[in-house]
Amino acid sequence: MNRWLTTTVMSVLLAMLAGCMGSPGPGQRGPAGEDMSADQFAQTDFNRTVTLEVRDNLTSLYSLLDKLYRRNPREWRKNGVADQKTAVNRVKHAIEVRVPPGDLAGLRDIQILAVSLDPNYTGDRVGAFIYGLADTIIAAHNGKTRLYATDALDGQRVYNAARNVEAAAWLLASRRNNQGEPLLLANEMSPNATNLSFEREFGAIIGRLDLIANLLGENSRRIGINYAQGLLLFNFLPVR
Repeated sequence: MNRWLTTTVMSVLLAMLAGCMGSPGPGQRGPAGEDMSADQFAQTDFNRTVTLEVRDNLTSLYSLLDKLYRRNPREWRKNGVADQKTAVNRVKHAIEVRVPPGDLAGLRDIQILAVSLDPNYTGDRVGAFIYGLADTIIAAHNGKTRLYATDALDGQRVYNAARNVEAAAWLLASRRNNQGEPLLLANEMSPNATNLSFEREFGAIIGRLDLIANLLGENSRRIGINYAQGLLLFNFLPVR
């Protein structure tokens, strides 16, 4: 077997091994991309990254919505809907069309978040809480869930959104009503059960937002550095 053929065979074997190592096993979740769509031609690599970040953060919020409704069924019953699934779909639709709950009309993002954590609020606290978080994240991304080459994000706003989620998670775990009871049941640590899934979801959301905020800051810094390096090295631009 000649050297070229040996190298080729080894390359194929290594590629197959890498594919086996990288593939998720039964019951495991791998990275989730998106199917190709026409609008992706108007997106840069970074636009795709931010779009997936928003998508995954909304998915995490929908997971929290379901978990909170399960632990606090009295909240979804306030809407007069038939079951929890209907209540979840109702909130998801409100987020997608960005129409706040009827009793909070005229309020947005952190305003709704603040009301949802007010002990005196008597509406669907879970729906308002998740809607407020989602609207806060979307607002920090210029009111969009898909980003394109013409979009310019402010890293400070994304960073602020991460801190708002952090504060909301802490308030959810610590705030009590007038009877001294938690406003909403979430994480549980007792002799009978331990459930920290809420904390993990909040941590994932905060981590994604912080990553994008840092990348936005680095991108702005690199633009200035690249320009300065061009001047320093006297790089001429091609004319043909």
